[in-house]
Amino acid sequence: MCGLAGIFDTTGKRSVDRELLRRMTDALTHRGPDGSGLHVEPGLGLGHRRLSIIDIEQGAQPMVEPDSGVVVSFNGEIYNFPALIEQLSAKGYRFQTRCDTEVILHAWREWGPDCLDHFDGMFAFALWDPREETLFLARDRFGKKPLYYATLGNGLLIFGSELKALMHHPDLPRDIDPQAVEDYFSLGYIPDPKSIYKAVRKLPAGQCILWQRGSTPKHRTYWVIPLTGGSEAGRPDDLVARLRDATAERLISDVPLGAFLSGGVDSGSVVSQMAGLISSPVKTFTIGYDDAEEDESDLAQIVAKRYGTDHTLKKVDPDDFDLVTHLAAIYDEPFGDSSAMPTFRVSELARQSVTVALSGDGGDELLAGYARYHGYLRLRQVRNRFPDWLHKPLFGTIAALYPKADWAPRRLRGKSSFQQLALSDLEAHFHTVSAMSSDIKQRIYAGDFYRTLGGYRGIEAQRPHWDRAKDADLLTRMQYTDIKTWLPSDILTKVDRASMANSLEVRSPLLDHRLGAWALNLPPSSKLQNGVGKAALKKAMEPYLPNDLLYRTKQGFAPPLDNWMRHGAKDFVHDALTSDRLLNSGFIDAQEVSNLVNMHQSGRRKLGRELWLLLMFHGFLEHDATYGRAS
Repeated sequence: MCGLAGIFDTTGKRSVDRELLRRMTDALTHRGPDGSGLHVEPGLGLGHRRLSIIDIEQGAQPMVEPDSGVVVSFNGEIYNFPALIEQLSAKGYRFQTRCDTEVILHAWREWGPDCLDHFDGMFAFALWDPREETLFLARDRFGKKPLYYATLGNGLLIFGSELKALMHHPDLPRDIDPQAVEDYFSLGYIPDPKSIYKAVRKLPAGQCILWQRGSTPKHRTYWVIPLTGGSEAGRPDDLVARLRDATAERLISDVPLGAFLSGGVDSGSVVSQMAGLISSPVKTFTIGYDDAEEDESDLAQIVAKRYGTDHTLKKVDPDDFDLVTHLAAIYDEPFGDSSAMPTFRVSELARQSVTVALSGDGGDELLAGYARYHGYLRLRQVRNRFPDWLHKPLFGTIAALYPKADWAPRRLRGKSSFQQLALSDLEAHFHTVSAMSSDIKQRIYAGDFYRTLGGYRGIEAQRPHWDRAKDADLLTRMQYTDIKTWLPSDILTKVDRASMANSLEVRSPLLDHRLGAWALNLPPSSKLQNGVGKAALKKAMEPYLPNDLLYRTKQGFAPPLDNWMRHGAKDFVHDALTSDRLLNSGFIDAQEVSNLVNMHQSGRRKLGRELWLLLMFHGFLEHDATYGRAS
């Protein structure tokens, strides 16, 4: 895994500041500690930081194709590169290395932008073709690897693997995007293509940009996960074969390789297939908690023992929040998923022994593993018993009258269910994934900021994807919307930054695009059976994993925020959320935030997640100020 950065003059051939390009590139040293390189020519500069995985001796970048002068800076892996080398060699191309980077160069010469259709992998790259004076930017199908870009007022395009690379350019406008702030407090992340800054965009998953100097850039979606309306139940042995093939493809490495093993179904499934594909014991890594309610390490150890893995377990104190102040520097923009901390810790643990780790990411989205899918489908059956015109007045009134009872047993906490019953399907889905409720957002937003939004709501980030899946069944429609928003902008962002901060490459077999498309299009009855999510995967894994693991209640990976904010970090949280940096930002109402802190710390309300979002926003403002932004 690597990091890339670049500067492109879209209008002419002005000289590129080599030292500026070096600073942009060196900001990504954590992504590539094994080497660095720059390529500079009139009007173009490409930088690269390398984490050596394949062809360690010869894979330096940026890599230039000597005959054509085509040059590429590449982050990721093309898993099918051996087959492509064979195919392109048969067409007369001569390879000087045995790495996937050179495959991109020759594939571009042979197929042009259509080369993306031939790549199986996770990637983001910038390719320059001097013959056509064309820059080509591309990102992989699911969005595993990131790419940020910004067009400056002087006609320069700057880009990089992380925001921190772009932040080194002195001409980058630093105005915060109000809609991105609303997206963040609504969802807990900022969905593609937005970033926290108005001037900066993220290249969405499955998209590319072709930019010929002097011309208008051409944005193209080259892949969208197909919605075929699956009608046949997937056979267990078919799923196993697809997972085994995807896993085998991700075992190519010239450096030590292992796997995360959380105690859940997805990572256990991946480890079970790895064990049958390699001769030596799989190196597995688990983070555990002393609190039994938060810990899955016992189940992870059962899987490790079954497959004879070389297993490493590290127990983490539930109050281990030393990373809080570091998270803003890792993510560069507000990022509210608290499981970023254990993800960082397990990456840190794995990196002590390996350079590549396989993970189980993607299973919940592609195979319907989230309890909220079943929960909403069940609620919808209730709603369908009443005429449409009655939904909002009936259930909305009950929801308004029903008390917010965080303290009560779960069966008595019905307010959220009644709220969903009063909503449309999209609104209900947005409600289930919201990080902060609308009423709390309206309370904490400063008045001027709220007016600036002009009625914009975070649900608009989901609407285009929801509409695109209008012909799919409701379960698949919810999954598809998550795959286009939650998956790339939360799950994959979390894993990429946490792992790359430790110079660790993470590969996800369940996110093989062929396996993923097949899984998503299974009929709902194969994905969700009698309230059991990921039914197809669990059935397929019965010969490989114990039933206690397969059919237990799903457990999250997040730390215990509520207790931590009431006890171990009570003063820290209070000081951060009443700081001048946050309260003078123009976004937040000081008195309302103080009220939330007092309600949570007194035990009257459980607001750990909401306070965490505010804490991470405060961390972003502090981090942003280190780049010279006025407070």
